[in-house]
Amino acid sequence: MSQKALIVIDVQVDFCPGGALAVQGGDEIVALINDLMTQSQTVILTQDWHPAGHSSFASSHEHKTPMELIEMPYGPQVLWPDHCVQGSPGAAFHPDLNTDKADMIIRKGFRPHIDSYSAFFENDKTTPTGLGGYLTTRGISELVMVGLATDFCVAYSALDAAKLGFHVRVLQPACRAIDMDGSLVAARQTMRSAGVVLEG
Repeated sequence: MSQKALIVIDVQVDFCPGGALAVQGGDEIVALINDLMTQSQTVILTQDWHPAGHSSFASSHEHKTPMELIEMPYGPQVLWPDHCVQGSPGAAFHPDLNTDKADMIIRKGFRPHIDSYSAFFENDKTTPTGLGGYLTTRGISELVMVGLATDFCVAYSALDAAKLGFHVRVLQPACRAIDMDGSLVAARQTMRSAGVVLEG
């Protein structure tokens, strides 16, 4: 029987209503994710964990505003409001999320000069977080992904996981999207094309 893991992506205060980069309805998925965790053999949580002044923050670039697109050495980068700054209240997991169920917490985006949407690689698509190796060592081949946001960190994680050879399902009822300029439709198409199964 193949081993499965639940990957819970960035269910943090800053991505929930009232947070610095709030995803609409971001807090609505917490109870469902807690329920899924009780049924899962292995649970991995990811946590956006930026140093102050991170290069993906619009505030780090003169005359730039959030949601503008700029070119970085590793490619296009959306500039975000300051969010999930290391040790800040906004970087904490949602208070109702049952973090005790986690086998492992992967922190990402902690390198000052490169953003990280995916749970597997930084945005240069080559610097690994270590999650792929951990899952392989554990003999895990099937992944179920939930969390925030469907069209950014969930999609990037699902695509990288599929590329690494994992069987990936995204449970859409346990995700919420930013949906910026059609990003949700595009993310769904890209995930399906890569063999990711979208459920719900």
